[in-house]
Amino acid sequence: MSQPPKPRTTPAFPSRTRWVLHKQGWLLGLIGLMFAIFLCQEFIGGAALQETRWFDPLMLVPGEVLGALRAIRSGDFGTGHWLETGTLVSNAFLHGDISHIAYNMLALWIFAALASDLLGQRWMLLLFFATAVGGSLCHALLNADSMVPCLGASGAVMGFEGAYLGLAVRFPLPEPQVWPMSRPIPPSHLAVLAAFGVLMDYVGLMDVDGSRIAYGAHIGGFTTGLFLTALLAPKPRAARAA
Repeated sequence: MSQPPKPRTTPAFPSRTRWVLHKQGWLLGLIGLMFAIFLCQEFIGGAALQETRWFDPLMLVPGEVLGALRAIRSGDFGTGHWLETGTLVSNAFLHGDISHIAYNMLALWIFAALASDLLGQRWMLLLFFATAVGGSLCHALLNADSMVPCLGASGAVMGFEGAYLGLAVRFPLPEPQVWPMSRPIPPSHLAVLAAFGVLMDYVGLMDVDGSRIAYGAHIGGFTTGLFLTALLAPKPRAARAA
């Protein structure tokens, strides 16, 4: 007598992978795009320091972007001015070296993944672009006469930290479980971490030692994210009933 066939079992890993892609696919794509752009910066950039690299026009130059904004405000809608204002976003996709992008992408994954879990992927993308612009604009305003280019996603990273703080203040959030956290972390602890981070940026902003860190971008991004979630974001489905 033949034995009935055993039921086929589906490995847990593919199921888990599909779940991650469903919940965080847009964020993973965003991070992957940034790494791809960084590789292009490394291998397709100008060979000599004096050469204009392909990504130089995409970096934020405070004096130039503020000049473009003033020109647009006065009625001059030339293409060059719009391209210059576009650097408020484009600079967030560029990074200076491997440690710069590695740190930013790790921090972006943690806090943007939390935003995606709580608010959905569309809100996550909205927060990324809004806080990138907010951070860039704040840096430009605080360095209005500077012609030193600026690049990096730090403003958006801090924007997601501010966004999480805004949600934690408004709603009783569930304990997040995001890699590489080894266990669930109380939301209040993450909120305090976010607040401490921006406090350090304020301290750094007061230091006039010529640091290359764009503290103004951090503060602008954080404030933009905090404003959006503290005042405008919907209540997350996962928020526990008060």
